[in-house]
Amino acid sequence: MKRILLFLGLFLLVISATASAAEKGQWTGWISDAKCAANGAKAPHKGCAIKCVESGQAMVFVAEDKKVYKLQGAQKVKSLVGEKVVLSGSLDGDTITVASAKAAE
Repeated sequence: MKRILLFLGLFLLVISATASAAEKGQWTGWISDAKCAANGAKAPHKGCAIKCVESGQAMVFVAEDKKVYKLQGAQKVKSLVGEKVVLSGSLDGDTITVASAKAAE
């Protein structure tokens, strides 16, 4: 009986560790500033987003469904503020760790 409980405990531990692991993927959306976030997910907002980021606002990623994500490794996308992009990386909760980014077509 102890072996079964031990095995079950280890199994649950492995499953929970796997479930909490970051999800790798690719997302299309906008690089915006944290102040405007989803409201800034459009081309006419580019100038404002650049000014906000330069004044200290954090960069965020706004997905096509308007969900806002924090960015880990945001310096990789600083040149793309205010633009529609395709991000590659890993998602953990509400934070995307940026591996690479390019302007969307």
